[in-house]
Amino acid sequence: FSFSISTQSNQVQTNKTKQNKTCKLKIQSNKKIMNQENMKKIEGDLEDEADKIEYVFKVVVIGDSAVGKTQLLSRFAKNEFCLDSKSTIGVEFQTRTVKIKSKLIKAQIWDTAGQERYRAVTSAYYRGALGAMLVYDMTKRQSFDHVARWVEELRAHADNSIVIMLVGNKADLVDLRTVTTVDAVDFAESQGLYFFETSALSGENVEPAFFKLLEEIYGVVSKKALDSSNVVKPNGGLLNGFKIDATDFEVSEMKKLSTCSC
Repeated sequence: FSFSISTQSNQVQTNKTKQNKTCKLKIQSNKKIMNQENMKKIEGDLEDEADKIEYVFKVVVIGDSAVGKTQLLSRFAKNEFCLDSKSTIGVEFQTRTVKIKSKLIKAQIWDTAGQERYRAVTSAYYRGALGAMLVYDMTKRQSFDHVARWVEELRAHADNSIVIMLVGNKADLVDLRTVTTVDAVDFAESQGLYFFETSALSGENVEPAFFKLLEEIYGVVSKKALDSSNVVKPNGGLLNGFKIDATDFEVSEMKKLSTCSC
């Protein structure tokens, strides 16, 4: 009698184990299906977004080395700030898609090296740029003193209609400031530049500065009568805006050599 009970108990336990395994397999299968569906949805959303992009604006971020250009770009493109950031080598770029005046616009933002030895290389990247963000460090007077030279170089290589914004970065270091707002505003007004003071660390004014620049670019582009040779659909390689000039040489120079994971 006791042997019979034990056998029945073992059989019940075996059935439960099989049921549990079956349930787990069903759950794993359902998860796999859900993951595949989610991936398809994400891919579909990305394709829909690409189809809806009406403009691609190339923007260059320039200025002396170590003024925070890469950090500003990381804050705007990915909302990240990396304390262990290395100096940019050559040219790097990131993108972010935004809405300006109800239009879906892809901002292609090029981060250029500030070191003198890269100046000859980076000058080629001004071609096709619709906007420029000229950055100086509010705690380093020398970086502001060099701004005039950057403006001169930019205007020598870029299109005459390029929109330029002067940005005083590291506004969070209030006690270390060596460049007054008045000095910066006076220079910006004398050169016809837009002006913002930002902090890549805290994020202060980073979004407003980039959005203002993109809005002004859109204003310039929308008023221009574009040559049909420069008007194309995003998926065709050209854009409903100015043609982005990126040769094979330029693309080969874009290297992510920073050890920072940001």
